[in-house]
Amino acid sequence: MDKIKILWADDEIDLLKPHLMFLQTKGYDVVTATNGHDAVDIYLEQGSDIDVIFLDESMPGLTGLEALPKLKEINPLVPVVMITKNEAEHVMEEAIGSQIADYLIKPVNPNQILLTLKKIIDNKRLVRERTAMEYQQEFRQIFMQITGGLNHTEWVDAYRKIVGWELRLDANQAEVGDILAQQKEQANTEFSKFVVKNYFDWVDKNKEVGPIMSHSLMRKHIFPHVSNGVPTIVLLLDNLRYDQWKVIEPFINEQFKTENESYFFSILPTATQYSRNAIFAGMMPADIETNFPDKWKNDVDEGGKNLFEDFFLGKQIERSFRKPVKWDYIKVTNVAAAKDLNDNILKCLNNDLTVIVYNFIDMLSHARTEMEVLKELAGDERAYRSLTRSWFLHSPLWTALQRLQGKDIQLFVTTDHGTIRVQTPSKVVGDRETTTNLRYKVGRNLQYERKDVLEIRDPKQAGLPRPNLSSTFIFAKEDYFFLYPNNYNHFYNYYRNTFQHGGISLEEMICPIIRLRSKT
Repeated sequence: MDKIKILWADDEIDLLKPHLMFLQTKGYDVVTATNGHDAVDIYLEQGSDIDVIFLDESMPGLTGLEALPKLKEINPLVPVVMITKNEAEHVMEEAIGSQIADYLIKPVNPNQILLTLKKIIDNKRLVRERTAMEYQQEFRQIFMQITGGLNHTEWVDAYRKIVGWELRLDANQAEVGDILAQQKEQANTEFSKFVVKNYFDWVDKNKEVGPIMSHSLMRKHIFPHVSNGVPTIVLLLDNLRYDQWKVIEPFINEQFKTENESYFFSILPTATQYSRNAIFAGMMPADIETNFPDKWKNDVDEGGKNLFEDFFLGKQIERSFRKPVKWDYIKVTNVAAAKDLNDNILKCLNNDLTVIVYNFIDMLSHARTEMEVLKELAGDERAYRSLTRSWFLHSPLWTALQRLQGKDIQLFVTTDHGTIRVQTPSKVVGDRETTTNLRYKVGRNLQYERKDVLEIRDPKQAGLPRPNLSSTFIFAKEDYFFLYPNNYNHFYNYYRNTFQHGGISLEEMICPIIRLRSKT
C-alpha cells in the first residue's frame, strides 16, 4: 500500500519536528511549508499525491483561511484540517463554512493528529474499497449487457452505468479505473457495430424507428412543453457530454429541480455544422439543403457553417405551433456576449421560448488541442470533467442563471453532440478537396482502413448533402482518428489523447436533454 502523504503548512514548522518524526514512524510521508503561498504552490505541483492537508490558520502573508479557498479551488475534495490558536467562534464558523475536514486548537499533541488522520483516511479507504468491490460485482453484469445485442434504450442505460462508475471511482483506484476504461472501450466497439447496423433505418423518414435524433429533438422533447404560461429557456451547451452534465448538475440543482432526464442521439457527423443545424431546422442536412439552398454550406464551402440557426429555428416554430409564439435566440461565442447575456437574462421572462447557444465547451475542447497548458490540465476524462466543472462554477453563464432565482421558469439543458478522447490512428489518403476533420472525412477517391470506419457512398441514404457526384463520407468508429501519411508521427503525437468529435461513439452520439423547473 502506498504511503499516505500529508502537506503540513505552519510558520512554526521547526517547532513541530517531534510531530513530523512521530508521523514518519507511523508510516506517513510529510511535506512541509512555512506559509500559505508555498502551500498552494506545493499542492499545485504535487496535488495528485497529497492525501490530506494540515493548515495553520494564522500564518503571515497568506493566512490559512486565505489559502483554504485557493486549495479547494484546485481540488474541492481534498481533506483540510485547520490548526489554530484562535478559539474565536467566527474563525471556527468561517473555516467550517469552507468545508474543512476537522478543526484542532493549538497546542496539539501527536496522538490528536494521528486520531484525525485515522478518521479522515480510513473513511476514504473504506469508501474506496467498497466502491471497488461494488464495481467488481457489477463488472460481469455490464459485460453481459454490452455484448447482449442491446436496443438504443438499453445502450443509453449501459452508457449511464459506465459514466456512473467513472464518477464514483476514486482517482487512487488505478487498477479498477484501468479495468473500467477497458470495459468502456469494449462498449464502444459493440456500440459502433450497433450504429453501423441500424443507422440508415433511424434516418429513413419512411420507417420512423429508433431513438429521437437531432432533427426531431425540438419537436419531440421541447415544443410539447412550451406555451404553458411559464417562460421556457433552452440552454444548448455545445459539446456537452453526459458525464460533463453530471458534474455541473449539482450546481444547477441548487436552483432548479430536475423533472425529467432523457436523451437523444446525435446524427452523423457528430459535428456542430450538421447536428446543430439539424436541431434548429428540424430537418436532416440533405433536407435543409433542398429547402434552403442559400442557407446551407458544405464542408469545403467558405464562410461560417452555422450562421442561420435563428432562421432555421423560426421556420420550425412556424411549422410546429398553431398559435404565435414569442421567441428569441441568443448565441454566446465570446466574453462580451457572455457578459451581455448576464446583463439581460431577465428579458427572457418576457418570451414564451428563449434558446441560448453557449459555445464555451466546444471552444474548450478545441483549445485543448491547441494549447499545451490545457493538455496538461485535461489529460484524461476525469481532468476534463474537472475543468468543465471549474469553468461552469466561475462562468458568466452560472451567474446569469443565478439571477433567475425566484422566477418561475422552465429550463432545458442539452447539447448538439459530445466528444471522445482519441487514441488510435487510422490512415486516410484523399485529394485536396478532402475535409480536415479527424473523426469524419468527406471527399472523392478516399482510401482508408475499412474496418475502422462506417462508409457512406450514397450520402442521401444518410440524409446528408452530396458536395460532388462521387463524394463519400467516412466516420471513425470507437477511439480512432484519421491521419494522412505525411508527417504521420508528428500529427499522431500532436492529436493523440485530444478530445474530438464527428464520429461514432457513446460519448459523441448519446446526448443528454434535461427538463428542469425553478424551485419557487
